[in-house]
Amino acid sequence: MTRKEEVYKGRKSMKKFVIYAISLLTLCSPIIARADAPHELAGFVLGGRINEFKDQVEMDTVLATRYLKSLKEVEAKAIKGFKTGLVTYGTCIEPSRIVRLKFKYADNSKKFFDELLERYKANIGKPDEWRGDPFHIMIAWKWSFTDHDGNDISLILQHNTRDEEEKQGNAVKMTMWNLMLEEDHCFQQKHPEKTKGQPNFTFKDPDSVNWKLLIPR
Repeated sequence: MTRKEEVYKGRKSMKKFVIYAISLLTLCSPIIARADAPHELAGFVLGGRINEFKDQVEMDTVLATRYLKSLKEVEAKAIKGFKTGLVTYGTCIEPSRIVRLKFKYADNSKKFFDELLERYKANIGKPDEWRGDPFHIMIAWKWSFTDHDGNDISLILQHNTRDEEEKQGNAVKMTMWNLMLEEDHCFQQKHPEKTKGQPNFTFKDPDSVNWKLLIPR
């Protein structure tokens, strides 16, 4: 084998090694970054029993949610670093468990958001999905996880100071979706009379609609 052939063979072997190393890192990196799905925020734990956190919430603020009839929301007591916090828990499946955490940070600045985002990435890995708008008026990143018990968890970190239709400032939301769905299924099983029914309106043709009621005047 000539010197030229040896160099070519060596480069070819090195190329294969580099490709293998990159492939290995690509496969392993998400596993390392997502070894442990986040469950805890502001002292609360997704999937935890709400009774265990009664000292951390204002029980006189409990309200039923609009989207799922078996869920209730309660305000968290004051926590340094947060302006407000809502804890959502189920009431159909016993014991009642926390299914969602929504907290607004006390600092509304973009500078603080940028610092938060970097620390989120360092702790739980890079986000999976952009959830903001194309013009970056609303900045929002989403992470999706499946923990060791098969629970589906989503996390959204957002910053907004200009869109008046959305929550202002810096906020975070964590949801355990499988528990949300289990709660909904449980409620439908226990209260079928409250979950059945047809929509009160279906568009068929223009002449069948009372447009005066539907259009601003």
